[in-house]
Amino acid sequence: MVQNIIKLSERENRIVNVVKAKSGMKNKNQALGFIIQTYAKEHLPEMMAPIEKPGRPSEKQISSVEELRKEIRE
Repeated sequence: MVQNIIKLSERENRIVNVVKAKSGMKNKNQALGFIIQTYAKEHLPEMMAPIEKPGRPSEKQISSVEELRKEIRE
């Protein structure tokens, strides 16, 4: 998890609070995450496809040095 300190205008803060309350979320982190994911799905679908695609190389289990070498060569 990455932590950030952000500055919000009064209006932006109110929007986050409305999303939080309307969705029954426990904190602003959840509301901001929801807002970001919603924006990404609606406005960045071509960029989200590789991120959400299962079986990305970083998720593969490699059990030996030989397997790692094969993976790097491919």
